[in-house]
Amino acid sequence: MWKDKQDGRRSDEVDLDGPGGSFESTRSDPGQDISAFVGKGVVFKGTITYHGTVRIDGTLDGEIHTEGVLLVGEEAVITAKVTAGTIVCKGKITGDIHAKDKMKLRAPAMINGGVTTPMLSMEDGVFFNGTLEMEQPVHPVQRETVLHPVGLTGDTALRKVSA
Repeated sequence: MWKDKQDGRRSDEVDLDGPGGSFESTRSDPGQDISAFVGKGVVFKGTITYHGTVRIDGTLDGEIHTEGVLLVGEEAVITAKVTAGTIVCKGKITGDIHAKDKMKLRAPAMINGGVTTPMLSMEDGVFFNGTLEMEQPVHPVQRETVLHPVGLTGDTALRKVSA
């Protein structure tokens, strides 16, 4: 499940699909380990607050709070208010969701509720029934700005600036 892979992949390269279908690394800190795992068949009621990465494959009813990563397995059923840095979901979430960095919905995910995130990706086959609010990213994107002198273009600008 979450142990080091024998094929050389690190444990942060989570395999939600089983053999043959790898799931790209979602962790922001490569040295960070999985903080918690709610396995298939486990029913949890309450509030989970953590730092790092947690994977849920069972049933959770309550709240989830983290700045880290939440991985929702295909058989997971979550009825909760969810706040996380990054959320990657293949299961079912019912409730308000706030992903501070990004949210990835992978088939056959089912979302029922309001989602707030600066970045959303969704595969074909995802069921989304709710609202989506896109917000500005927490970490602004750095863009390279090219400055040109006013009134000069191309090689003329380079020669006059260099001269």
